Amino acid sequence: MSQLVDPEKKKALCARLARIEGQLRGLQRLIESDADCDKIAQQMAAARKALDKSFFSMVGCMIEQGDQSAEQVADMLTKFA
Repeated sequence: MSQLVDPEKKKALCARLARIEGQLRGLQRLIESDADCDKIAQQMAAARKALDKSFFSMVGCMIEQGDQSAEQVADMLTKFA
């Protein structure tokens, strides 16, 4: 198993996830306030894309660290991407 070791990259990933958390809270408010479904769907798509970007950023960090073989990274991408 690989772990993120670069403190700056960990901090950046956590900051990105905090922004996504804010997006999700905003989505909850939209739903609670009976917002239009198109607006809700747009925000859901944006949150999903942001989460995907976070995932691929983490995978990029794993590749940079070099502690996982290409096959292990490919397996992770197949399993979770």
